[in-house]
Amino acid sequence: MTAEILCIGTELLLGNITNGNARWIAEQLAALGIAHHRQAVVGDNRERLIAELQAAAQRCQVLITTGGLGPTPDDLTTEAIAAAFGAPLVEHPQVWAEIQARLAARGRPCAASNRRQAFLPEGAALLPNPTGTAPGMIWTPRPGFTILTFPGVPSEMRAMWQATAASWLQATGLAEGVFASRMLRFWGIAESDLAERMADLLEASNPTVAPYAGSGEVKLRITARAATAAEAEQLLAPVEQEIRARTGRLCFGENEDDLASVVLQQLRRGGHTLAVAESCTGGGLGAALAAVPGASDVFLGGVIAYANRVKQELLGVPAEQLASHGAVSDSVAQAMAVGVRRATGADWALAITGVAGPSGGTAEKPVGLVHIAVAGPDGCCSEGVRFGASRGRCWIQALSAGEALNRLRLALLD
Repeated sequence: MTAEILCIGTELLLGNITNGNARWIAEQLAALGIAHHRQAVVGDNRERLIAELQAAAQRCQVLITTGGLGPTPDDLTTEAIAAAFGAPLVEHPQVWAEIQARLAARGRPCAASNRRQAFLPEGAALLPNPTGTAPGMIWTPRPGFTILTFPGVPSEMRAMWQATAASWLQATGLAEGVFASRMLRFWGIAESDLAERMADLLEASNPTVAPYAGSGEVKLRITARAATAAEAEQLLAPVEQEIRARTGRLCFGENEDDLASVVLQQLRRGGHTLAVAESCTGGGLGAALAAVPGASDVFLGGVIAYANRVKQELLGVPAEQLASHGAVSDSVAQAMAVGVRRATGADWALAITGVAGPSGGTAEKPVGLVHIAVAGPDGCCSEGVRFGASRGRCWIQALSAGEALNRLRLALLD
């Protein structure tokens, strides 16, 4: 079976919304063993959408669309699909009744335009939407070609996939084996360096190994294909073991892990608590920790000490240190970490102070210079790192938070 993904919406073409739906669907297709060779994005234009649908019907066996199922005039997907294959639209009264009931339960008015969502091409089967008002369809307008439609809202699309679409695709019996995939995540190594260490593995065909770069993080995706899920996992295991052996502590996690979740789990296992003191990151480090469900059992909180007066009054940073070394210095970072640890009673503390830019840098302390301190039961240490200024303020802030978490991760391993 060959499949294609078609994402619909002018906002995607303009870059107003990141197209995460295509990535997620691609991963699901791979897990089902369904070959996927093409993705496309088309705006909210009826004629261009019809042309794209008709072209896809000549190339693939399954077309999966997202977007354009709402009640507004620019939601053209269902109408365009019917027109592309010369089918009339037929109302499904039960769908209209469910739409009205769902909107009423939410205390929202039901506009006449919502009724458009109850129409599907003649012969199409309903793809129920358990969380929203826009149902999808499963329709075979031509022999050997089936369309599955989903709304653009990611949570609705994923719920519909898991409830109905995945089992339908499995039941076709056209999957070409099963894919198993694992993402290994690294901090403290460049993508080029990691790729060089894995040069021989990158050339393998099954499992395949592919590098990806992010905001300071590098990833390696291992993908194996076999007749069964168990066999695919058996192929993955030795490759993962070899990668971990070559990279050691540079690998901090896998799949959905991030540095914050890994560090929190380390703290939890040791029965330790954490607090943070932030200057140039402005709360970004605390936000990363608080984004992890259950963080409150080990993450006590933090202080955003942007002004020197706040560093002195809330964290106890000595005025003479600020005067002699400046706010961006190892001594001030250490005083911040020790101060927030003392104020909160935490076992561990992280502190960040730096020049995030785009202005404020000097020859001695350029934009991108950040000092990160780690304080724990056995003392406190700090070290400066130069991230550079080329990628901007948000990049420096994100890397600073990630580097702080990674330093704590390594300290906890020791």
